[in-house]
Amino acid sequence: MKKKNLNVHKQLKKILDDYEINKIYLNFKKRLKFTSRKPFLVAVSGGPDSLALTALSKLYTNENRLKAYFVLIDHNIRKNSSKEARQVKKILQKQKIILKILKNKTKITKNIQSQAREARYALLLKFCNKNNIKYILTAHHSDDQIETFLIRLSRGSGIQGLSSMDDITILDKKTKLLRPLLKEKKKNLLKITRKVFGKSIKDPSNKDKKYLRTRVRLLKKELEKSGVFHDQIIKSINNLTSTRNTLNMYIKKITNSYVKKKKRSQEINLKKILLETKEIQIKIISTSIKEISKSYYPPRSKKVLNLLNRLKFDKKFTLGGCILIKTGDILSVKREI
Repeated sequence: MKKKNLNVHKQLKKILDDYEINKIYLNFKKRLKFTSRKPFLVAVSGGPDSLALTALSKLYTNENRLKAYFVLIDHNIRKNSSKEARQVKKILQKQKIILKILKNKTKITKNIQSQAREARYALLLKFCNKNNIKYILTAHHSDDQIETFLIRLSRGSGIQGLSSMDDITILDKKTKLLRPLLKEKKKNLLKITRKVFGKSIKDPSNKDKKYLRTRVRLLKKELEKSGVFHDQIIKSINNLTSTRNTLNMYIKKITNSYVKKKKRSQEINLKKILLETKEIQIKIISTSIKEISKSYYPPRSKKVLNLLNRLKFDKKFTLGGCILIKTGDILSVKREI
């Protein structure tokens, strides 16, 4: 390690003198052990959470002499997005962290947060495939977990949705998404960012009440005033996750028996599947659509339920970028061209 970089590493390592930060870092290292010392990508936004992830990742790669790519997606939605991206680059440069900025060229006009997320992962996956990277790290934390839970609760989600995010999500055959900070609280990540970078970039959309997530964030504060605390909600999420995992083991057996997977399509045995509960029917069909369309998210349960209700009357459907055709007792799922 060069002398300048060594000095920066020593400065960075000082944050571990703080007991709470050291505890977070030890947990962070445990969650990255299975990556087998291979290069990974850190998704940077410039917000305090992602900067905390950046600091921990830099510390980890310095200690283990590993390669990490720090990548920011400029969504090109807001007027100052490019300027903010350059500001983040300057903040990271002080810690000898090289930031790669990828600019989104896809027009985003409606369902802004959802489309921006799709565009972000598409660009990150493309970068990973080009550079032979198998892991993407994001800064999702336990406060995000609660917000996601409350959003899905407001939409009437079942067990699958209310279980919220996993530590690991398979994005495609080559790439996995890791959330190594999912059990950490936002307030502790803020402490890391302040100690290492001193500042972060504030996204004005985080205060815009037209977005459901912003309104839910405010609701969370009101819930805490009423005695519904962070740890209680997380405990409920963990209980739901345990139930979901048990259910998914059964669904996997059903899928192996009644879903025929081909290279570019899947065939679902409706006669057998429709004997199962609605929850299982929805999961099997939505998983098929997600796998064939190669989307980050499966279609909403409400839309799949609507499709199931129409099976008696219609034979052809489009949903989630797929064409579904009913022929007798078989529902075939193909990618929409």
